Amino acid sequence: MELTRRKLLVLGSGAVALSSLTALPAFASLTDDAIAELTGGAELGEGAITLTAPEIAENGNTVPIEVSAPGAVSITLFASGNPVPNVATFNFGPLSGSRNASTRIRLATTQDVVAIAKMEDGSFQQATANVKVTIGGCGG
Repeated sequence: MELTRRKLLVLGSGAVALSSLTALPAFASLTDDAIAELTGGAELGEGAITLTAPEIAENGNTVPIEVSAPGAVSITLFASGNPVPNVATFNFGPLSGSRNASTRIRLATTQDVVAIAKMEDGSFQQATANVKVTIGGCGG
């Protein structure tokens, strides 16, 4: 078999594609580990937190996210496909008028955005939204 420039490009493209596919489960594992560290392994409930994110983001550099959780002490946002999954943490004091926040985050690729709220009673609530990114924001 003769190695031509065309064959080398095809082999190189295949190697890059394969390495990017194997990296996604590793990022998801990082997210699971970060959530377990935050919650201490506690069970996550659903329903007491509202996460608003666009279904399709045209640009991964600025994806608007809103989160609301009445009775929350803190809310942490995770992006499961980013190299560093912990995106933001919002802390609320006892005199906070409302327990909501909005921000813009960077997403590397199409992925789940997860919001974990620590409630006043010590329990944890979770909400997830899948965001489809057409242009990558973290080096994509």
